[in-house]
Amino acid sequence: MDGAVVEDKQSLRAAFERFVAAHAAGEPAWLRERRTAGFAAFARKGLPGPRDEGWRHTPVTSLVRTRFEPADPLARAAEAALALVPHEAAGAEVVFVNGRFAPALSRLSAANGVEVLSLREALRSRPAALQPHLGRVVAEPAEAFADLNAAFTQDGAVVSVAAGAAVEEPVHVVHVSVASPPTATVAYLRTLVLAGRASESRIVESFVGPPQGEYLLNSVTEVLLEDAARVDHCRLQQEGREGLHVATLAARLGRDARFFDHAVSLGAALSRIDIQVLFEGEGGEVVLDGLFALDGQRVGDTHSRVDHARPHCTSRQLYKGIVDEQGRGVFNGLVVVRPGAQKTDAVQTNRNLLLSRQALVHSTPQLQILADDVKCKHGSTTGQLDPTALFYLRSRGIGEPAARSLLTWAFASDVLRGVRVDSVRRAAERHLQAHLPGAAEVQEALS
Repeated sequence: MDGAVVEDKQSLRAAFERFVAAHAAGEPAWLRERRTAGFAAFARKGLPGPRDEGWRHTPVTSLVRTRFEPADPLARAAEAALALVPHEAAGAEVVFVNGRFAPALSRLSAANGVEVLSLREALRSRPAALQPHLGRVVAEPAEAFADLNAAFTQDGAVVSVAAGAAVEEPVHVVHVSVASPPTATVAYLRTLVLAGRASESRIVESFVGPPQGEYLLNSVTEVLLEDAARVDHCRLQQEGREGLHVATLAARLGRDARFFDHAVSLGAALSRIDIQVLFEGEGGEVVLDGLFALDGQRVGDTHSRVDHARPHCTSRQLYKGIVDEQGRGVFNGLVVVRPGAQKTDAVQTNRNLLLSRQALVHSTPQLQILADDVKCKHGSTTGQLDPTALFYLRSRGIGEPAARSLLTWAFASDVLRGVRVDSVRRAAERHLQAHLPGAAEVQEALS
């Protein structure tokens, strides 16, 4: 094993021991046990490397060789964070800066039927209510970074939606990273969503960071849907160009529950999201849509696992990538149909658009079917802009940069149309319009 990796594991163990000693007095015993179990699981696995199947297409050098220090406390980072917070027009908004709740930047007033708390406050005021759920939605074996999150997380958001509630306004959870050059820093976040029986809610998670400065954000989101609950979840990742973003999203669905996740990834030097979905009851529905846009030498990586453990469930996945210059994209999707999960209906699609000869995408859609009465299919396409369509637009008087931009916009639009939260969709549209060549000509041509 690489000496630097061994040294980093040893330093992490020392940091964990200091962390536990500093926080043991104020935490419930069950949480300390889960922290210890999380770090023990990480110690067994170690940091990922190119020989790990799930990471063989993802460059891990910046993750495993960088010595990350704890991010600056909130008091020193809050002022710098103020300009980065993408305030919502309505609904509850809970802001975290470098992993800590920022009450001065937050707005916790929410509609009837939904309660939003910081994780630290929830652990202080109602630890028994969190014990059955916190850290229990992520399936084992988890990725090493999810284990580290379980060991080191101090704060996050807890969103509880009452049974039968229909919450119109979205709950916005904002994660702001503030770098401290030349030190590389790390922050840990956890979001827990508890959707009561037959409830309806929308949750938005935004991840933002400064344009410069190296940092790592390690985020875990757990969503537990009781029977007949519906959750529309949006993720907008706009980290800084030197930031590293490693996230886990895990959802468990009861009978007839519906979970929709729309992910837009537009920033970070490296962005990795591991998605786990488990049908625990019959009749569930899951829709997973995602769009990533990469340029320079940035890397975007999506791993998904949809586990059809019960019959009569439906899943749809559509992930699209737009890759320019020397960007690298990764999609690895797995649909599992367990024995007895009859009448499963699953579709998995990955489509990628390469805008340069140096751009590259590794696409691996997979099906593991252990039942015989199912409808399952998957597909993947990777290519460049259609030259016939490009010629057609140019023959109508549209310049080449604008024509390329217009076709790229059309490629992304069906994913963006599925985003039901206007602020997230508009932010993604503004980003693409600002970064696509010829965007100004496109606006003129469409007007």
